[in-house]
Amino acid sequence: MSHAVAALGAAALTAAGCVWYLPALADLRAGADRPDSRRLAAAACLTGWAGTGVLAVLLLVADGWWTPFCAAVVGATATAGLRLQAAVRRRREARETARHWARLGHNPPSSGAGPSRYVVAAVVGCGVAAAVAVAALHAVAGPEGDPAWVTAAAPSAVLAVFLATAAGYARATRRTAPAGNGHRRARQP
Repeated sequence: MSHAVAALGAAALTAAGCVWYLPALADLRAGADRPDSRRLAAAACLTGWAGTGVLAVLLLVADGWWTPFCAAVVGATATAGLRLQAAVRRRREARETARHWARLGHNPPSSGAGPSRYVVAAVVGCGVAAAVAVAALHAVAGPEGDPAWVTAAAPSAVLAVFLATAAGYARATRRTAPAGNGHRRARQP
């Protein structure tokens, strides 16, 4: 694949990512009106999308693949570090909120997220990794083995199976979730 095609793809991806980075920019601009964890998550989002934009520019300018590859690794590492820091901060904020609710004599309100969200995210992540692996195997095997439509459809089919599994799990856990909003009143002594 030529650098120009990869740069065009990265630029299109960056432009389409505005549905994530524009709200993240609004969260950062809100300043102290947003919790620290949310601002860190917004910074991670902006770092990731800025890294994709820089990658598009480097693909046009650089001669080899090493410079864009190194920039992509640095951007992904910075994004992951900020996102992990935001998750740690979010847990601290949740514990602090629970402590405040306990001091008031009430049970904290349920966030409604539960573990099913993480299971669905893990299944989708594994699906993406499996689709990338299948695409890489097809690229390594070369075009002489399979028709072009098989090479293009195989990763999509693998990802579709994982997405269907994640959707089925999400639907099953939603049906078995208890009714109500999770708020309970504390007993009065």
